[in-house]
Amino acid sequence: MKITSPAQLSRLQTDLAAQDKKLGKKVMICCGPGCLANGATKLVQAFRSELEKKRIRDFRVEALKETGCHGFCEKGPLVVIEPQGTFYTRVTPADVPEIIEQSIRGNQTVERLLYRDQATGEPKTTYHEIDFYRKQTRIALRNLGKIDQYSIDEYIRVGGYQALAKVLTTMTPDQVITEVKASGLRGRGGAGFHTGRKWESCATADDWPHYVVCNGDEGDPGAFMDRSIMEGDPHSVLEGMIICAFAVKSKDGYIYVREEYPLAVQNLQRAITQARAYGLLGEGILGTEFSFDIKISRGAGAFVCGESSALMKSVAGEVGEPRAKYVRSVLKGLYDKPTVLNNVESYANIPVIIAKGGAWLAAIGTPKSTGTKAFSLVGKVRNTGLIEVPMGTTLREIIYGIGGGILHDRPFKAVQTGGPSGGCLPADKLDLPVDFDTLTDAYSMMGSGGMIVMDERTCVVDVAKYFLHFLVEESCGKCTPCREGLFQLHELANRISDGRGTEADLALMEKLSENIIIGSLCGLGKSGPNPFVSTIRYFREEYLAHIRDHKCPAGVCTALIRYDIVAEKCDGCMACIHACAVNAITGRKGKVHVINQDICTKCGACMAVCRRDAVEVA
Repeated sequence: MKITSPAQLSRLQTDLAAQDKKLGKKVMICCGPGCLANGATKLVQAFRSELEKKRIRDFRVEALKETGCHGFCEKGPLVVIEPQGTFYTRVTPADVPEIIEQSIRGNQTVERLLYRDQATGEPKTTYHEIDFYRKQTRIALRNLGKIDQYSIDEYIRVGGYQALAKVLTTMTPDQVITEVKASGLRGRGGAGFHTGRKWESCATADDWPHYVVCNGDEGDPGAFMDRSIMEGDPHSVLEGMIICAFAVKSKDGYIYVREEYPLAVQNLQRAITQARAYGLLGEGILGTEFSFDIKISRGAGAFVCGESSALMKSVAGEVGEPRAKYVRSVLKGLYDKPTVLNNVESYANIPVIIAKGGAWLAAIGTPKSTGTKAFSLVGKVRNTGLIEVPMGTTLREIIYGIGGGILHDRPFKAVQTGGPSGGCLPADKLDLPVDFDTLTDAYSMMGSGGMIVMDERTCVVDVAKYFLHFLVEESCGKCTPCREGLFQLHELANRISDGRGTEADLALMEKLSENIIIGSLCGLGKSGPNPFVSTIRYFREEYLAHIRDHKCPAGVCTALIRYDIVAEKCDGCMACIHACAVNAITGRKGKVHVINQDICTKCGACMAVCRRDAVEVA
């Protein structure tokens, strides 16, 4: 079906909304990455099979919807019964018959599957009652968990492509850019450049053609915001890109997606095909004279291709190497032509900005960082998952209000923001508002939105070493400061972690970091030392403990620790003996066990299996 006018689009939306209302109860099954990993596919099959057997009157198969990530990954697989909003956690195929009987045939809840308040233990029937959701403001993630991720009709039903229709029929390119500038939207990929200004620079460039590119190369460890949007709400990205193309007078667009995101590639390609069939992509969009099309470009997983110039070289079929930053992509980007490059989350904001107005978004967040930001909240926090909060929300509100605090009530130690090139912020920064400028001033960064929470058992030297190793492996090697500097920085971190470091090594690392930041060609190198720079700034004493005392306060660095069995706690269960791969533990059943330090490899398996906490780190 080809939609040839905005009026036809509006009629279709009205019809789809009416059809959805007639469905009555709906079963929304989260099929985001976390829930899929925990068996959501089998859950969908179980619902289909059971519903077919039951043949419930007035319940059609269309009412069973596979949605994108609902966000609360810690409690998945998730099932929501609409319109009541009944929220079930950790659902298995065995639970399906009871859910159908109680919540679809009847109006009861399956209490054992409800979320329980962490403080009171009281069950919460709907997700609206849960702090994890109640304290969020979802704009970029607005449709995740609410629409079928595979259906363009579902997107149109909730207002999809209406912003595009508004742009094509009532606005000029300059007016679109003015509205985006008024919103104050800054790029959600990390740099925080003002989106409207970027579009304006490209639109006014004299060279032709102009290109629109979406950066879906989300490479930060622990980050999955863009992935979730591409998988669960791909049409929001397409609509944002089409609006951008109209504003900058572009005919061709590309979405750059890493090969490690196969479901994102699949769902984006399906969405592009659907949009073309509906006349929303290609020639004469919505019956107007405006034409624009999008292709998918697959990346091979190189972290450096998240950098703008390297990404565009990769799209063009060249080696993904950065170029000097003084060459601006809005003037010389893809194929050396003016190009707008924004990330997935940025484009997902555009339809809402056009629909509600730039002033509406500008009223959310802070004056210099407007709107909301999506984060992947992971690490040593109770409620891991995908969240979205207004800019300016404090770290404390995110970690304790939404995240539910630290696992096992252990003391908070640090939170890492901004991915490998970000920084670790200590406990005295918990009341720091999260926005672009404040994080930068605190020697961290926004990045794409990864947020890794750490407790007292995390060693910051080990964290810095891990991210430095990651960056060494991902450096393209084009410039010496990054290639050699990061390698040497990682080697020195290894020395300190192994107890071989000196205070002179520490001083050398600080000087080396300065030189890498000054001399590197692109953002990867210039921000590469950040894992060390931020941790040495806030946790110098922990580095000195490794150097002076040859101790790892967190008990992580294997060269500086030993495992001992506390005789008073050991009941001789032999679990540690069975777990030890090198036979370093001896003892008879019911008797105190002993670890042979000459054989022990310090793998920690004994501590992991001990039920009485008899194994301690010394």
